[in-house]
Amino acid sequence: VQLQASGGGLVHPGGSLRLSCAAPGIASRRYTMSWFRQAPGKEREFVSASHWSGGSTIYTDSVKGRFTISRDNAKNTLYLQMNSLKPEDTAVYYCAARLDGIRKNPNDYDYWGQGTLVTVSS
Repeated sequence: VQLQASGGGLVHPGGSLRLSCAAPGIASRRYTMSWFRQAPGKEREFVSASHWSGGSTIYTDSVKGRFTISRDNAKNTLYLQMNSLKPEDTAVYYCAARLDGIRKNPNDYDYWGQGTLVTVSS
């Protein structure tokens, strides 16, 4: 599975962005899809995940109520709608895929996109 993330950019605090992850083939198998992020000097952290069945989504506490993960299996695309962005959301955002269930540890993921930079600044 080759993943291609896009949609990052510079946005003011309080603004919105929608990230996309093109993921050919995700609909053909049981791929759980997730977003991670990595800020400068920090470890990669879990942001959100969408279970392969489409029946479950989870979020890290810091983005709950502001970010929404979704997937369109017909288009083989994963999305992350980010609203009310804060400076602390600044990071490179990565999409990732693994077979079967949701995991929060990046080491449990087999496939990664190249990352897209989100900068929240006034």
